[in-house]
Amino acid sequence: MAGITEAVMLICFGISWPISAYKSWKARQTGGKSLLFLVLIDLGYIVGLIGKILFRPDYVIVVYCINLFFVTADLLLYFRNRRLEKAAAREGAEEAGPCEEKLQKA
Repeated sequence: MAGITEAVMLICFGISWPISAYKSWKARQTGGKSLLFLVLIDLGYIVGLIGKILFRPDYVIVVYCINLFFVTADLLLYFRNRRLEKAAAREGAEEAGPCEEKLQKA
């Protein structure tokens, strides 16, 4: 019974991760995302997965892996989006020209 309740808890909690990753993919921006939050969630799933594998292996491992996959995907998208934002900022600075760039820095 403990495995079922754990699986339901992980499924309920994990439903948001594919949605979050999809929104990150579409938005192409980091706004509203916390790098620390994503890293801590990933770490929590990794530790939980290790605990399941070492001390109580059962089918719930699959749910941990699915959740870990989507959180990691969202984490990787965070870095992609940050890179895209930096590239867009560089392009904007180049288009502004040297005088406007100096004004923006002031």
